Amino acid sequence: MSAVPAWMSDAAEASPSVAPRGWRALSDRQRGWILAVSLLLLLAAVAVVLPWLAPYDPAAIKLSARLRPPVWEARGTWSNVLGTDNLGRDVLSRILHGARLSILIGAAVVAVSATFGVLVGLVAGFAGGRVDAALMRWVDVHVAFPGLLLSLVILVILGPGPGTVILALALNGWMVYARQIRSVVLSVRQLPYIESAEMAGARAGRILLRHILPNLAAPLITLMVLEFARVVLAEAALSFLGVGVQPPAVSWGLDVANGRNYLTSAWWLATFPGLSIALTVLIVNVAASRLRLALDPREREKDFARRLIAKVRR
Repeated sequence: MSAVPAWMSDAAEASPSVAPRGWRALSDRQRGWILAVSLLLLLAAVAVVLPWLAPYDPAAIKLSARLRPPVWEARGTWSNVLGTDNLGRDVLSRILHGARLSILIGAAVVAVSATFGVLVGLVAGFAGGRVDAALMRWVDVHVAFPGLLLSLVILVILGPGPGTVILALALNGWMVYARQIRSVVLSVRQLPYIESAEMAGARAGRILLRHILPNLAAPLITLMVLEFARVVLAEAALSFLGVGVQPPAVSWGLDVANGRNYLTSAWWLATFPGLSIALTVLIVNVAASRLRLALDPREREKDFARRLIAKVRR
């Protein structure tokens, strides 16, 4: 493998003429890192901090204030900025608390499914042969079943709730990690320096820890962020169908289901939770695209080439 000389890398990074200060002076890769991390930190803040700022208990019922419109409508008041639902519960408070549950469920599902899928992919790609064939047939069998249908069956058997939702979605999400990691492991093992290490008698564990695992970080992080968006949508769909999160817990999918009967008379009941789902998925997808740009080795090579050309021209 060809490596960039240290003096060239240092010059490209440290030269004032090549790297002037300011946001525009940053490379696409650096801007991608900053934007992706900022968006993910924003989601974390929404899950941890914002529910504490909710003005009311999301489950507090006040029938005298039922179906109160948002503040900019004719009968709206500042006491309920986004209005109330059919039981007089504050919509803003429910959205903020629903964000915490949706984001925590998404993070838990991604952690569980990624852990199991990475283990399966590592074993399949590193062992090869019959082990690889058997594990991939197992993955193919799981992929053959419709994900949402299998989740519905699991939730009907085990009962609804956050824990069973995490289990059902994790059981349907690990296969994509297994396939991706196996593909990366197989491609990395064909690199010349890996073959040289194997011929030199390096132990399998050393090769795995020193050479293969570091190459898994970039595709794995990007895949986990993308899967998080899918899980948020899936959790909302299950709760919408009535087999996911159950009252008195708060979920965006539950609120959308509750508001579908009031689309003409109280449009805000389904609109604001639906917009919250869409905005979360959009933020996560933008973060994933920025991470791919930041972690892609080809983008790093382009970044170095642009800096080197700029240095030569100046």
